[in-house]
Amino acid sequence: MATMTASGPAPTLATLSEQERADRFACLQARLTTVWEAFGADHEGESIVVVPSRELQPGGEPAAQSQAFEERLLFLLLLLREPLLRVIYVTSQPVAPAIVEYYLGLLEGVIPSHARARLHLVAAHDASARSLTTKLLERPRLLDRIRALIPDPGLCHLVPYSTTNRERDLALALGIPMYAADPRHFHHGTKSGGRALFAAAGVAHPMGVENVHSRSDAVRALAMLRAARPQLEQALVKLDEGAGGRGNALVDLRDLPVPGGPDEGRLLEQRLLSMGCEGGLSVEAFLVHLAAGGIVEERISGRELLSPSVQLRVVPDGTVEILSTHDQVLGGPSGQHYIGCRFPADPAYAGLITAEAEKVGARLAADGLVGRFALDFVVVRDDDGVWHAYAIEVNLRKGGTTHPFLTLQFLTDGAYDPAACSFTAPSGQAKHLVASDELKSPALRGFVLDDLFDTIVRHHLQFHRGRQTGVVFHMLSSLTELGCVGMTAVGDSAEEAEAIFRHAERVLIAEAEASPTSPRVTAPARMAS
Repeated sequence: MATMTASGPAPTLATLSEQERADRFACLQARLTTVWEAFGADHEGESIVVVPSRELQPGGEPAAQSQAFEERLLFLLLLLREPLLRVIYVTSQPVAPAIVEYYLGLLEGVIPSHARARLHLVAAHDASARSLTTKLLERPRLLDRIRALIPDPGLCHLVPYSTTNRERDLALALGIPMYAADPRHFHHGTKSGGRALFAAAGVAHPMGVENVHSRSDAVRALAMLRAARPQLEQALVKLDEGAGGRGNALVDLRDLPVPGGPDEGRLLEQRLLSMGCEGGLSVEAFLVHLAAGGIVEERISGRELLSPSVQLRVVPDGTVEILSTHDQVLGGPSGQHYIGCRFPADPAYAGLITAEAEKVGARLAADGLVGRFALDFVVVRDDDGVWHAYAIEVNLRKGGTTHPFLTLQFLTDGAYDPAACSFTAPSGQAKHLVASDELKSPALRGFVLDDLFDTIVRHHLQFHRGRQTGVVFHMLSSLTELGCVGMTAVGDSAEEAEAIFRHAERVLIAEAEASPTSPRVTAPARMAS
């Protein structure tokens, strides 16, 4: 039934045009400044609604992986250390109670039962291969239940993973503002939009072509790159909405005739059809997805090449804040797939990429963007030891570096100093982390959660509050089905964080491999004579 207003039934989403939805959302977002200023000030009725919805990447993924990604933001349960805050966390499938208890056990100075009473877990009970927000919008009664859990809409905001028009509609349905980029900025987060933004901000980026929509477009773009740079050996074709390296493909341009020859188009098409695609996509499937848009750009190369990133946010008053810098760990067939990160990034180039990121942040803030975002770079050191940075993409979402950094921040109450390129706890002790979403081993499929927690306790792998070092695990629901788990290791130095990470990795895999490979057969009990 529609809600009644003084002038009759309130409109539903279905009755509103796109423009009406955008206008209503703009009015709703105007409340964000007040909500933001009140957040964390111990107001009765304060709450957040967390909806970690993702757009599935080309090629799909197992349901267990989708659920694990939705649980990647469970570090936000650490906000329950605020004594009056209520957290409403929504997922496709229910979160295992043992996982919830694990995160609540990380809280310091809080009675777990008190924190648990302020946590409301809501599940759509839908494991289909669609975004969580889509599932919620299909279930008005479930949205009613979520609304009923919000004690005061004037002190609540929506925390999404990424933002599309569906997240905008969800905010409208719940009647709360959203702390994230307005979907009208969505184009900035595409590969084509990012390149245009870098050009407008005067930030160096790879030579390339935007708005590529077909095989023939890609071939022409490759020919243009070769004409401008005849010695180019590799190029990347990227889907506009790819994430984490999925949606990238590598084209080999070595050993081709000089640019401009009569057979160049045919030869480039052959190379395009044999390119290596990340994310398990076939070339044919990749080209189908390319119809929605993409780019072709040179692959930056060099003797010493790294892939750092900068995380920023624009708060509701328009201020741009530098949150962190990370060195990304990449893998996959072409070295484009995000696996993990190290924090903070090397000071040798952290200041360089921060300065470039600030230029982009200023452009986005001037355009009215609010929320967290990240910029990925490639840095190359020349023969004289000078680092050069090239902006690669803008991520208008919570990426793979968000949860390790905020986990560290919540557990230590430390802060990142962009000028010093360092993170320190209130004690003055520097802190470093090494994190991965993909600690994998087939043997780990033999574990259930109790086995993992038993291993953590017996080998002292947990996070130690006193020393503020140790390990925090995440994406736990992918353990048994996929043999994969996420992990963040915290140390007082880069070397200690790396050592803690490698030790935990060795212990987990050794314990899993030591398990019996087949079920034991228990002899029948003897009958009493």
